[in-house]
Amino acid sequence: MSERRRAVLEVIALDVEDAVAAQDGGADRLELVTDMAADGLTPTVETFAGIRAAVDISLRVMLRLADGFAAGDVDALVRAAGGMRTAGADEFVLGFLDEHGGPDLSAVERIVGELDGCPWTFHRAIDRAADRDSLRKQLAELPGLDAYLTAGSPDGVDDGFPTLLSETARGGEPGYEPRVMVGGGLRLDHVPRLRAAGVDAFHIGGAARPGGWAGPVSADAVRQWRAALDA
Repeated sequence: MSERRRAVLEVIALDVEDAVAAQDGGADRLELVTDMAADGLTPTVETFAGIRAAVDISLRVMLRLADGFAAGDVDALVRAAGGMRTAGADEFVLGFLDEHGGPDLSAVERIVGELDGCPWTFHRAIDRAADRDSLRKQLAELPGLDAYLTAGSPDGVDDGFPTLLSETARGGEPGYEPRVMVGGGLRLDHVPRLRAAGVDAFHIGGAARPGGWAGPVSADAVRQWRAALDA
């Protein structure tokens, strides 16, 4: 059996307390957001700077200014991206759809143009796309795209398993070079089957917070996930 890559564990962080706990628990990377009531929006530059000073793991900053998967004010998104780059951010998360459920290429290309080739994740907008395969192929040439955050379905991992397994199996094909990072209704009991299928990136939010979104990230909860991924 060939040696598996160590799985990446990404944890959502809202503030410095979350970030420190996630790093202490063994997270490899943080997704920085604000306003989880809107499923995660762009944090302030000050929040980014405070977290960057507090931890030394990778930080992916969300570029999203309103709930939903429409880009909205693209000029404002481009300014937000530029401000984060100036502050030192070098990894990002974004993803927008047009009114037909295809990728909003004009918005995504403008924002990515501001990122200087930095790595970025296309987030769960893919789970709402009219045609996932077409979306992947349309985005394939964009610089920096190295992951898709997906549950395989808008309804979460339980429903999306067949899609997750088939997309992971296609890794390396045109449009399928970015890694599959599973998140969205992800539970510990999903991990063995996903690892066995070759999934090597996992994203948790609420699962890292035993007290719910009103409470902080728990280092012990993150540690439990780290142990499960490394088992």
